[in-house]
Amino acid sequence: MQHITPSGLQERLDSGEQITIVDVREGAELEICSLPEVVHIPLSAIASDYTELDPDAPYAILCHHGIRSAQAAGFLIQAGFQDVINIEGGIERWAQEVDSTLQRY
Repeated sequence: MQHITPSGLQERLDSGEQITIVDVREGAELEICSLPEVVHIPLSAIASDYTELDPDAPYAILCHHGIRSAQAAGFLIQAGFQDVINIEGGIERWAQEVDSTLQRY
């Protein structure tokens, strides 16, 4: 499994790479803070809802601290997805490195 820091991912996005961020936090967590234009599939639903995703597209998986996203990334890789990256430190680290306006919790 590949891992990337939030700042590393932001650099890739800024350079024009098309990477879809999948946020696996629960809905109540997204109400506290979220990134624009993410696909929301809670970890609790990933086993049934992953079929909404294109297995050939690149994805970066996000959660609060990077634990649930690693679980979801591992699941997607086992399901045959080729280009899946875990965002280290989750949205907490994103708030520290990329966007300090995000509400931390």
